[in-house]
Amino acid sequence: MMTPNSIASNSSRGSIATVSVAVAIFGVLALIIAGRTIDHAMSIQAMTFIALVTAFLVGTGMWAGNLLDRNPFDETKYEDTLVKYGVFASMFWGIAGLLVGVVIALQLTFPNIFYFPEWGWTNFGRLRPLHTSAVIFAFGGNVLLATSFYVVQRTCRTRIAGGMWPWFVFWGYQFFIVLAATGYLLGVTQSKEYAEPEWYVDLWLTIVWVAYLLVFLGTLWKRKEPHIYVANWFYLSFIVTIAMLHIVNNLSVPVSWTGTKSVQVFAGVQDAMTQWWYGHNAVGFFLTTGFLAIMYYFIPKRVNRPVYSYRLSIVHFWSLIFIYIWAGPHHLHYTALPQWAQTLGMTFSIMLWMPSWGGMINGVMTLSGAWDKLRTDPVVRMMVVSLAFYGMATFEGPLMSVRAVNSLSHYTEWGI
Repeated sequence: MMTPNSIASNSSRGSIATVSVAVAIFGVLALIIAGRTIDHAMSIQAMTFIALVTAFLVGTGMWAGNLLDRNPFDETKYEDTLVKYGVFASMFWGIAGLLVGVVIALQLTFPNIFYFPEWGWTNFGRLRPLHTSAVIFAFGGNVLLATSFYVVQRTCRTRIAGGMWPWFVFWGYQFFIVLAATGYLLGVTQSKEYAEPEWYVDLWLTIVWVAYLLVFLGTLWKRKEPHIYVANWFYLSFIVTIAMLHIVNNLSVPVSWTGTKSVQVFAGVQDAMTQWWYGHNAVGFFLTTGFLAIMYYFIPKRVNRPVYSYRLSIVHFWSLIFIYIWAGPHHLHYTALPQWAQTLGMTFSIMLWMPSWGGMINGVMTLSGAWDKLRTDPVVRMMVVSLAFYGMATFEGPLMSVRAVNSLSHYTEWGI
């Protein structure tokens, strides 16, 4: 008789073939593009993708061949191997991104020594987006992938859904990082800050991100815990909103399906508004709500205390979701953006101060009755320091969004 666990296991085994076929199809498309393109950069990018796909398929085949009668997707156990891979990837990309940051800092400080005009790929203009993307999207993105897979399993008391698909999300995201990074070095960008990758890389990331959303939703769907813990609310908002931002901001028409260049759908002030709607909310939902989800799970877990105020965490969530998305125009003070739009961004930025501090206070006060952990537990110490810096940053942001204050630092190196 087939049990629910055996049915789930058979379905998960089938996902190995499904994922492998899907990845192979993309590899064939890349091979066709590599054969037809006259764009040297696209040829390199296509061959890089083919190499990644080949390595993935060979690795998957070797892994599947060693399974025999062993079930790799045991529904009675959490999928923590995937989480470990995410931690290792985070450490690798974090170190790589920081090293590139050191190089470009040396270029700014000692341009006569560390600037090599004969090697175009070492130019500051190519290494700077490599540094920012490596730290934000490669390091930060892998942290969020790993922790979201870890937290959702434990708060739902079930194994992550999708069988092989979570592994596709992980490796597909690494493919995105490699394609974006090699593209930067080749000079292939669409010149949009924090959204530099060209159309074909954006398209690949969209596919991976939709798979990520479905895996996360599937895990919530089959949960054994009736309540959806607040950390999962933050993770889900991060996944959904980043998908929306990524798709809208990267709307473009390729000049050729076998070339790297594309033409943006938006132009002029509309393009600027869309770009900083994306840029601000990439910070808001990639670097804020995702990491707040980490805080809402790991601080209570480390100090063995419930969240200080669960009601406040819900208010914190909905306030951020409603207010954050409107604050992007504060990046465009003293520009051609209409005054009313600048004022709207400034107003919502000031409103953000209170919910941001509410979340910070909620995290810190969760230590009530366990303040000794600050002395004995280095993990708690790091998280509380993070919350303190979060509090300072979310005070500075609303303050600098006020036009009169913004005029003091506008177009200086203080703002990024």
